[in-house]
Amino acid sequence: MSERVKYISVLRGINVGGKRKILMADLKKLYSELGFTDCISYIQSGNVIFEYQNVSNSILEAKLEDAILEKYGFEVPVIVRTQSEWEQSVLSNPYTDSYEKESLFITFLNETPKAELSEALSEFNFEPDRFQIIDKDVFIYCLGQYHKTKLSNQFFESKLKVKATTRNWNTALKLLELSAEEE
Repeated sequence: MSERVKYISVLRGINVGGKRKILMADLKKLYSELGFTDCISYIQSGNVIFEYQNVSNSILEAKLEDAILEKYGFEVPVIVRTQSEWEQSVLSNPYTDSYEKESLFITFLNETPKAELSEALSEFNFEPDRFQIIDKDVFIYCLGQYHKTKLSNQFFESKLKVKATTRNWNTALKLLELSAEEE
């Protein structure tokens, strides 16, 4: 039997404003039906920690997206990271020493964007909001309310040609904490 790995998946755009509703209990059941084990959900926005055999994140993303489409009839982008990748993302945040964590967000990308696309973003300035791309993550400092910033999932998807979903810093930290339990 192949090695089991702990993963964290983040779904984009479910249970927002009463649209694209998926109950977390139903989502956990779907994960179990797909062969994932030790499933833990966190809050209603589609964060699930689970274990599965050691396969690429993109295989798991496709498997989850297909299963959600089949069961619920709508598309939901899914980003998957291993627990160790998630931990590396948290440790890589360049803003944690300089800003209050309530103003920090992380946008998870499904793949590392092409260098020329990342470089082209350096011409955009949305002060006082700031962002920095490191590998498959966009670290965001947002002085105001996140839903009012121009640094949205749609902005990064259109400019970087990747899938994206964002979590606030407290959620990112909590998912790391939950994924590290029982190890």
